[in-house]
Amino acid sequence: MKQVKCALTIAGTDPSGGAGIHADLKTFQELKAYGMSVITSVVAQNTTGVQAVHHIPLDMIEKQLDSVINDMPIHAFKTGMIAHIDMMQVIKKKIESLNVPYVMDPVMVAASGDPLIARESQQYLRDELLPLTYVVTPNIPEAEVITGMAIQTEDDMKQAAKLIVNTYGAHAALVKGGHFSGDATDFLYDGEQIHRLTTKRIDTKNSHGTGCTLSAAITAYLAQGENLVNAVIKAKDYITQAIRYSFDLGSGSGPTNHWAPRMNEVTQIESKNH
Repeated sequence: MKQVKCALTIAGTDPSGGAGIHADLKTFQELKAYGMSVITSVVAQNTTGVQAVHHIPLDMIEKQLDSVINDMPIHAFKTGMIAHIDMMQVIKKKIESLNVPYVMDPVMVAASGDPLIARESQQYLRDELLPLTYVVTPNIPEAEVITGMAIQTEDDMKQAAKLIVNTYGAHAALVKGGHFSGDATDFLYDGEQIHRLTTKRIDTKNSHGTGCTLSAAITAYLAQGENLVNAVIKAKDYITQAIRYSFDLGSGSGPTNHWAPRMNEVTQIESKNH
């Protein structure tokens, strides 16, 4: 029997089902990875935004991590919302000995532009957790926080991706262009090459949980042994279809469709030497 590939997510919840742990587990299941989770925060949120947050006690986060690490195989894992430094320290202690790909969704800035974690926590995440990552997946505001640079053009996106790897120590960086107009273009820097990934932008307001879903898809593909570039290409195709067939649910930005057909979109990729 083929070995089951296992993926772990360490993140907050979303009772409306579109983001966070809920989106991650749906994505893992859809992409045939066995999903496991460690909850950092219980979040009251829906398509209109976040209403309240309750952080899980540190000893309970540690016990959740121990329960999984001591009993289950982990072939890749991701982190999402990690609210403060104390949480990050507990998580770092547990994950730095895991010799498997680590995908970081650096949840730092809300869609409104408001910071989601304090400045000192942002710095700790950048300085202490980022160097452990196999790939980090910031959107433009998050990449600006990490690098301290303004990102206004595609060339800026490329420069930010290189800075995140060459200066801040990530193995690879995927800077996402969802905040720009025109085609949905992302740039992946793997330490050697810049890869340009482009799909047609889909005209919809329903994008709740896209960052969680994309990073979870990358994690699922890496868990199954895909190389980095293939994992990112396949994950981008997956999130494109999830957005294309998104659900018009709720009164805000509706959720993506985690079991959407994924057949007709082909990502165009160009690779250039750095």
